[in-house]
Amino acid sequence: MGWSARLDLHYKRADLTTHVKFEHVGPLRVLRSLYPEGCGICHNVLIHPPSGLVGGDSLDINIDAGDASHALITTPGATRFYKSQTEWATQTVQAKLSGNAKLEWLPLETIAYNGCRAKNKFAFDLKDESQLIAWDITALGMPSAQLPFETGVIDQHFELSDYWLDKGRIDAQDLVLLGSPIGLNGKKCLATLVFASATVLSPLQIDQLLELARNELNSIEVKLQIQSGATSPNSRIVVVRMLSDLVEPSMLMLRKVWLAWRSTVWGLSPVMPRIWAL
Repeated sequence: MGWSARLDLHYKRADLTTHVKFEHVGPLRVLRSLYPEGCGICHNVLIHPPSGLVGGDSLDINIDAGDASHALITTPGATRFYKSQTEWATQTVQAKLSGNAKLEWLPLETIAYNGCRAKNKFAFDLKDESQLIAWDITALGMPSAQLPFETGVIDQHFELSDYWLDKGRIDAQDLVLLGSPIGLNGKKCLATLVFASATVLSPLQIDQLLELARNELNSIEVKLQIQSGATSPNSRIVVVRMLSDLVEPSMLMLRKVWLAWRSTVWGLSPVMPRIWAL
């Protein structure tokens, strides 16, 4: 029998404050709500005490962000998919944004351990005039600890309802995918960052988002550590992709692009979650 956990988060803005109500089943919950940027933006840290998943385990996170609410959600550590014999370990995140809601989904990396059988799904449904900044960072094994990803599978699914779907399977035995220059090119960390809008972004807005991202990505120091690019596949999304040998270079660059986006496009201060400094 696996170990299942579920967390439902409901964000509502009242009296200029974003409030959160949550319900949980199993070992998954909100550590606390913080307001380092003032009462309008609620920072939440999600904790999963078992610290990882094996075959049969599941994590289900459901987010409902109401009109004018603004939530930033992160984690204190990596999500770990450990070795499993036969059953799948799954994490499913579903979020619905309405009105003028804003959501920043910024968990730390997901680690696919050798021998894992993992399914990792993110689905975001943006309505009205809502907007989203979200990332997904996946590490294959732990190369610094000489723990390579030699067997195992991780299925990935990153969806923006009705207008963008990114899904695929990374199999440790698929050496063509892992090693090809048009695949992962031998890199052990792959990362995706998106800025998404329920309404159509103007060409000027898209150009601004792309320019902000490319300004960070095009430094010589960055090019020595990661392969990256930024594009806009349609008028409601801008996507940044990265490949690196280790998590840290991609994480550092994702944070820089995220801060540039929220500061310039949303007019917010460059404030990082406190938990990242610990």
